[in-house]
Amino acid sequence: MAPSALATNGTILHAQVSKDVSRYRMEDQKDIDLVLSQFRCLIADLCQQFNGGHPGSAMGMAAIGIALWKYAMKYSPTNPDFFNRDRFVLSNGHTCLFQYSFLHLTGYKAMTLDQLKSYHSARTDSFCPGHPEIEHEGIEVTTGPLGQGIANAVGLAMATKNLGAIYNKPNYSLIDNTTWCMIGDACLQEGVALEAIQLAGHWRLNNLVVIYDNNQITCDGSVDLCNTEDVNTKMRACGWQVINVQDGCYNVKDLVQSLVQAKSSVDKPTFINVRTVIGIGSNVAGDAKAHGAAYGAEDVRNIKKSFGMNPDDHFVLHEEVYSFFADSKERGDALEYQWNQMLESYKNDHPELHQEFMKRVRGEFTKDWKAIIPCKDALPTSPTASRKSAGLICNPLAEGLRNMMVGTADLSPSVNMIWNGKVDFQHPDLKTDCGINGDYSGRYIHWGIREHAMASVSNGIAAFNKGTFLPVTSSFFMFYIYAAPGVRMGALQNLQAIHIATHDSIGSGEDGPTHQPIALAALYRAMPNLLYMRPCDSEEVAGAFIAALGARDTPSMISLSRQALEQYPQYSSRDEVQRGAYVFVEEDDADVTLIGIGAEMCFAVKTREVLREDFGIKSRVVSFPCQRLFYQQPIEYKRQVLQYRSDVPRVVIEAYAVNGWERYADAGFSMASFGKSLPGKEAYKFFGFDEQVIAPEVASLVRDVKRDGIGSLRGEFRDLNPVT
Repeated sequence: MAPSALATNGTILHAQVSKDVSRYRMEDQKDIDLVLSQFRCLIADLCQQFNGGHPGSAMGMAAIGIALWKYAMKYSPTNPDFFNRDRFVLSNGHTCLFQYSFLHLTGYKAMTLDQLKSYHSARTDSFCPGHPEIEHEGIEVTTGPLGQGIANAVGLAMATKNLGAIYNKPNYSLIDNTTWCMIGDACLQEGVALEAIQLAGHWRLNNLVVIYDNNQITCDGSVDLCNTEDVNTKMRACGWQVINVQDGCYNVKDLVQSLVQAKSSVDKPTFINVRTVIGIGSNVAGDAKAHGAAYGAEDVRNIKKSFGMNPDDHFVLHEEVYSFFADSKERGDALEYQWNQMLESYKNDHPELHQEFMKRVRGEFTKDWKAIIPCKDALPTSPTASRKSAGLICNPLAEGLRNMMVGTADLSPSVNMIWNGKVDFQHPDLKTDCGINGDYSGRYIHWGIREHAMASVSNGIAAFNKGTFLPVTSSFFMFYIYAAPGVRMGALQNLQAIHIATHDSIGSGEDGPTHQPIALAALYRAMPNLLYMRPCDSEEVAGAFIAALGARDTPSMISLSRQALEQYPQYSSRDEVQRGAYVFVEEDDADVTLIGIGAEMCFAVKTREVLREDFGIKSRVVSFPCQRLFYQQPIEYKRQVLQYRSDVPRVVIEAYAVNGWERYADAGFSMASFGKSLPGKEAYKFFGFDEQVIAPEVASLVRDVKRDGIGSLRGEFRDLNPVT
């Protein structure tokens, strides 16, 4: 008996799977053989057409695709966005032709044969990019950087569990979909994958099935060049059920039984280890050469011969192949109809829950978030750390909006993201030694020390359905360098998320240069479709949350201080934060514009005073919390704020690398070195951030400009900090 027909304890599973595999019939085998042959030849043709792509794994995984799309998955080609559909994630995204071709065969209207043939072409209207992209029908998340997809899949499975725990009621299983994830050898080697695997096992996400295309090949050669671990033992140790399929190239029956066994898991995610042959049928089958290159015209002819096809025909799919998948639309329509009928009945029995649920289905917030944010008069006026200000804003939002799932990478005492009455997202049977427990309805997530997975899994939560969830992550700003690939993938996919980055300056103090971010802001300010916001006080923190909540297609990062910051209720404005920069303190006939940002706003304000009293220099101050929001403003507004056409120099004051400010300033008092382990105030003084040091340097610049003209600074951005 094949391994896939056995439970992990060796017992036979016929009773469990017989009903579910009844759609698999022995008489299907003839059609299955035809599909396998033509599918593999099609993949070879598609890559050969433009002499590029990744044919090998797609050819080896063909039988897995039949088991999924024909027999196991719930989906609707007519309506790819059917809410309770199963989610499929191709973590080894280079094998995208595998997914594209099955979308075509099962009748997704956008994935025509003509579109399939656009793979690796110069067509700008192609639905077949070199890795799957979220905006195309049937694609749940954009994958490509290996390991991201499996992390996304964990997030999708979490979303199902959370929605089900809140909205499912007796006789109403509104949300019960399965998340299926294909991975390859390379995904398993990425650190983010192991982080996500550990979390899924810990949370006992039995609605998650990972299918491992085990062909033992990566780009460089066989996997044993760099990896000889016992994968199954590792997965079991992480809390997963493990199933083996020895013949993953042809044995569709065993594959189907394995998939159904996985769906019947009670309290564990499932890892199906499927042995395949990369590039099966080609001259380089089982070799690294089969991975990422077209096989050449002669070998493609040989592939077709080996599968009984005419070597002179191209892109062949017989009517029998289409007929084999023809019931996909009918099954999908029936699934959707039945679900809508249940939803209508649910509306009568649970009207309030139904109303809230439908808001989330439509991607709406469950309450008016603008009414939840504290007004300016309710905010502190005495010095307050902006991380604490963020808690004052975010905690009532999280309490009031069921869309929000908030978590931290093991820094709950530091990031201030816990609200009254919060419930932790946990398996309900878990009882921790520390007594912090929860259930799947919980919306506070303990990510552990896993910043990369925190961001990447959160992308999966956000991608479950646009607007149904708003994930909020939190950690020290420095450790968002670990999370950066996930943050970037969220921005690339237009997924709304809020990243709370605390301890964001040298003012974090004694933890030293390992914890003091200097260059990281430059990365996030440069990242497309991300709002990096660095507010200077509680009112600007409120403005940052308003911007983040309103950015439905954009992730945001709110950069916050550990140390207490001066509050400027007479100057700061949440409304003006929406413009990215604004005049904080105006001064007629000013000699210089000082640009203050975040925790260093105090130095701009104090330097203004010293310049006036000690040097007779008039200064205006601009607050600049977000470059991207400012860039989006009309040119007239930008000219008014920064006075582009005046002869007045602009000086940015920020304890970060200055890169990027050259666009808006003529000079900077900034950092050009790593930080130092000192108490926060002393660290600032050590690096020259003191109004008594800054003011003379600015005064010297002003004198130079008055003598030589503003044109003397053009193309010569000046670093004014004499210390770094």
